Amino acid sequence: MPRSSVVRAAATSACAAVLLAAAGCSDDGGGKGKESDQDRAKELASQELDWQACPAPSDAEGGGTAPSPLPGGTVWECAFMDAPLDYAKPGGDTIELALIRAKARDQSKRIGSLIFNFGGPGGSGVAGLPAAAADYAALHTRYDLVSFDPRGVGRSAAVECKDDKQLDAYYQQDSTPDDASEEKTFAEGLKSFAAACEKNSGDQLPYVGTVNAARDLDLMRQVLGDDKLYYFGISYGTELGGVYAHLYPTKVGRAVFDAVVDPTKNSEEGSLGQAKGFQLALDNFAQDCVNRGDKCLLPGSTAKEVEAWIIALLDELEKKPIPASGDRMLTQSQATSGIAQALYSKEYWQYLEQGLDEADGGNGGLLLALADSLNGRGDNGHYSNIQAANAAINCVDFKDRWTLEQTKAKLPEFRQASPVFGDYLGWGLMGCTEWPLPGTWDTPDVSAPGAPPILVIGNTGDPATPYEGAKAMADALGKGVGIELTYRGQGHGAYNGGSACVQRAVNSYLLEGKVPAAGTVCQ
Repeated sequence: MPRSSVVRAAATSACAAVLLAAAGCSDDGGGKGKESDQDRAKELASQELDWQACPAPSDAEGGGTAPSPLPGGTVWECAFMDAPLDYAKPGGDTIELALIRAKARDQSKRIGSLIFNFGGPGGSGVAGLPAAAADYAALHTRYDLVSFDPRGVGRSAAVECKDDKQLDAYYQQDSTPDDASEEKTFAEGLKSFAAACEKNSGDQLPYVGTVNAARDLDLMRQVLGDDKLYYFGISYGTELGGVYAHLYPTKVGRAVFDAVVDPTKNSEEGSLGQAKGFQLALDNFAQDCVNRGDKCLLPGSTAKEVEAWIIALLDELEKKPIPASGDRMLTQSQATSGIAQALYSKEYWQYLEQGLDEADGGNGGLLLALADSLNGRGDNGHYSNIQAANAAINCVDFKDRWTLEQTKAKLPEFRQASPVFGDYLGWGLMGCTEWPLPGTWDTPDVSAPGAPPILVIGNTGDPATPYEGAKAMADALGKGVGIELTYRGQGHGAYNGGSACVQRAVNSYLLEGKVPAAGTVCQ
């Protein structure tokens, strides 16, 4: 998921001075305390990890079964790394961060550890990397494939908010209120969610932001024994990578940013960009449907007619939810979530078409399953903590706190950007309004003078991180640092989109250090 997510976001804070303080500094400057902090920082950087066979993912990571060995027999190993809760006080409390790795197949030509962050924020890398590992088989020849649950996520001191039953009720609520009564219920829901996060995870909320996660990356680099950070960031992972490059430009090795977050946009601009991006993806889906003629299950002879039919269906769901799964109903808000989830990949378009057709017939099961996937609900009814972590990380990072009046004033602009997703994302501006702590920045600083080239890939059809963000990231990283590559495709991200051109460029860069020419275009 991207940073300005299409989910309800709410989050946490921390004092910028604390978060940005260099490791090894004491709070009072006393000689003994400072020495203790410095010694502890060295101990943490030289810790030895106890790699073991990986267990099945926890409910917080999304559940499932233990990862199977990769083709060729490489087994997955898991470990915990100790990191300071507060990097301003490395001699203080620590937290455990969950890691996973598959050792490089050719150890004689091993380059190092390639660390992945798959985005969110809030996604579990421990669960995500084995699921996606087949796509990175070429990179696995010379890299240990490594990922992790960032702080606040999965098995890394997970942020906890509402329980499963409460979350079912929360996602049933109307996220696009139409009158004063619905607005009150919406605001109360946000307040209740934030209060639950504070009650269950208040002590760690100030420390889950992106700056601390970037410091965790550098500690991880040291613990894994690499002089430089080799990194593959996707979606929010590109923002994390940009912040790392800003903090540690001389420690960047080879880094790839795919599905790029625009670091120059604040939360409002990011959400508006997403409204346009998801609308573009829906336009493309509808046109594809029309192009298939009678094979398309949805009515309409033009893309606009297909979309008008979808809007009418959502309006009907607003008036009357339909049966979905067991005793659960499909609401307008959940249907919109399901549509958004299906637009993340062209491979899901067939399920979106089927789900919309079935919903028109009174069966909301498939659209609800898609919404559940977006919200982190498993088949067993348990939720991962992706949305709790997403809320906590988003709000500790961003300062914006929108009032009801400010939000309502912005809705026309969002509706113009997208008649389907405008209200949905416009009301999402209030995600951090009730959060108990302030945020840190308007936009992150990713300028990285002195860093080596970083490959930045933009997908022209990306709904969640619009294409324009890639150029903005490349420019913000600095001249000679950000090298932009364009993929003319659909879905969220490029490397896993099926383009041999993109994969060749990335593999050549990561494996051989060959930087593609800036402005390269792949189909």
